[in-house]
Amino acid sequence: MQWEAITWQRMAERLAGHLDDPGRAAEQASWQRVGIDGAPAAGTGVLAGELADALRSRGRPVLVVAAGGFLRPASLRFEFGRQDVVAYLGGWYDTAALWREVFGPTDPGGTGRVLPDLWDPVTDRATRSPYVELPSGGVVIVHGPLLLGHWFPFDLSVHIRLSPGALARRTGESARWTLPAFARYEADTDPASAADVVVRADDPRHPAWSGLP
Repeated sequence: MQWEAITWQRMAERLAGHLDDPGRAAEQASWQRVGIDGAPAAGTGVLAGELADALRSRGRPVLVVAAGGFLRPASLRFEFGRQDVVAYLGGWYDTAALWREVFGPTDPGGTGRVLPDLWDPVTDRATRSPYVELPSGGVVIVHGPLLLGHWFPFDLSVHIRLSPGALARRTGESARWTLPAFARYEADTDPASAADVVVRADDPRHPAWSGLP
């Protein structure tokens, strides 16, 4: 894989241009879905925010959805303990709700009525956020960990990769128990092969990427 040094802002502009290509007019008649995958330490929200800004500057309606807003209740996440790796991989995130509230409404013929978040992990209560009416031609950007193992219908997927050493260094002590989960995710899902675009971000000040497909 060839790597090109790039800034986050320039990367976002390139991704926005790819999504806004006039040759994609048929896709823009409905909605586009973008996935930005990476461990919490990778800071997927940074690129999601930059991409949202770049798309809005092109006149595209955008909704950013954090996977962290679709955590399952604590009683389900911690059913087998607070640091269960298997549960973290398969039971922490409410993927059924993401399908129902984010991807279903933006399928062809959908309503465009998207729920931006569902559950607040701090209060362990429903957020009760209002639905967002995303007009035709809009873009949903979903970002967070473990996104590429669920067959989500992304029109463009990005994986922000950290080497095992960088991931360990940038993961806080309270979350270090998740490191085996991400090692298993790498082995089982191979997100770098599954994604359309791979970003290497061991040093977040100097990212490099694989370029557009």
